[in-house]
Amino acid sequence: MNSPVISTAKLVSATRAAYPIRGGFTISRGSKRFAEVVEAVLEATLPDGRNVRGWGECVPYARYGESPDQVLAQIQALGPLRNRQELQSLMPAGAARNALDCAFWDLESKAAGLPAWRLANLPKPTPVATAFTISLAAPETMAEAAKVADKPLLKLKLGAGLEDVERVAAVRQAAPDATLVVDANEGWTMAQLTEIAPKLAEFHVELIEQPLPAGQDDALSNYRSPIPIGADESCHGPESLTALAGKYQCVNIKLDKTGGLTAALAMKSAAQEAGFRVMVGCMVATSLSMAPAFLLTPGADFVDLDGPLLLEYDRPDGIAYDGAWMSPPTAALWG
Repeated sequence: MNSPVISTAKLVSATRAAYPIRGGFTISRGSKRFAEVVEAVLEATLPDGRNVRGWGECVPYARYGESPDQVLAQIQALGPLRNRQELQSLMPAGAARNALDCAFWDLESKAAGLPAWRLANLPKPTPVATAFTISLAAPETMAEAAKVADKPLLKLKLGAGLEDVERVAAVRQAAPDATLVVDANEGWTMAQLTEIAPKLAEFHVELIEQPLPAGQDDALSNYRSPIPIGADESCHGPESLTALAGKYQCVNIKLDKTGGLTAALAMKSAAQEAGFRVMVGCMVATSLSMAPAFLLTPGADFVDLDGPLLLEYDRPDGIAYDGAWMSPPTAALWG
């Protein structure tokens, strides 16, 4: 479906906010207590005289050389935009473009009076089960967190070598029926991967995400893992897929990496056509970040959109979570 007629969209505001994380969040690279997000608001005047606004949110990520101040400057430096297509050519993939791209989708949805999934020619979203993330900690702490969470799909943050086997063993004992995926966040060496993977297979782990540092992917070319391996930090836009073939079996698509929903939709299609399994992932953020990503969930192999569940509080009109199940976003939130 063609986008509604919008002559130009101008930036109304770009602001940053910090949402406290319940209990903190720890991965192999360190810990944080707040989710720092940047929100962009676009406005357009339609031919009938109506003014409509669209909202988008992103999470600047230091791992990719981004900071909230830098992302704000990128957003504020842009002049009026004619459409989403122009945006793709004016800005590189990353957090800043994600906020603006998603704000454009919301703007177009309101201008057309149609939900974003209709504009994207996608099936109507239905509730979906999301993974719940357990932060890196001592084995007994992670086991207790898994027991309290009581979720059918758990994503365990790892990255401390052979101690990670103890962590998975403890969680498996605490949650014997849960589906487990693990995420090393680039924290292992190839030697550690070859030693740890068979041990994790004994605990029926279904996916190992980003075991090696990005840039060391070639080491996986001749490795036959007993558990499928997923790319996150090594995987950004559709152009990265060719280099991942034969090394990874799954890709984690995050809008902050692809630079928005527009590129993420293309990425998902290209990844599935190339034979990759797909995880729809997120940074720790509010429901405004989860809402556009929700459109990627149909047909995904793994959904990891639990960001709001990790926060002390969400924004108004946030996505409704019922246990592991998350409902589609309402029009009051986005799209």
